Amino acid sequence: MTALAGCATLTESSEQYVMVVTVLDHQQVGGIGCVLANDAGRWFVTSPGRTQIKKSTKPLSVDCRKDDLWVHDEIGPRQNASRWGNILLTAGAGQFIDRQTGAGFDYPQVLTVVLQRGERGTQPARPAPLL
Repeated sequence: MTALAGCATLTESSEQYVMVVTVLDHQQVGGIGCVLANDAGRWFVTSPGRTQIKKSTKPLSVDCRKDDLWVHDEIGPRQNASRWGNILLTAGAGQFIDRQTGAGFDYPQVLTVVLQRGERGTQPARPAPLL
């Protein structure tokens, strides 16, 4: 059991809490519905809000909408501190397990996403260049 002490599966949870904050024109906007998703599941939260998600090695998709405000973003996970324990104590075997469960990876604790105004998929009109 000591050999697996560095394994995040034993020391870290395969779930984590994330806070979602939505911003428009450098100001926080509340009451925006957001769906978070990765290959481990889907979760709903109203911003600003906090929810528990399952970790993964895949990006976390953040899709928020309300009226004409929207954002779609993907946020990648980062390997957490369990990496060195896995390398030193398990000769890398623990890292394989942690990749399967997602326990060895974390998303940022606060997900700040920048909203766009208008129909989803359209770019805001750019002002004409001054001559």
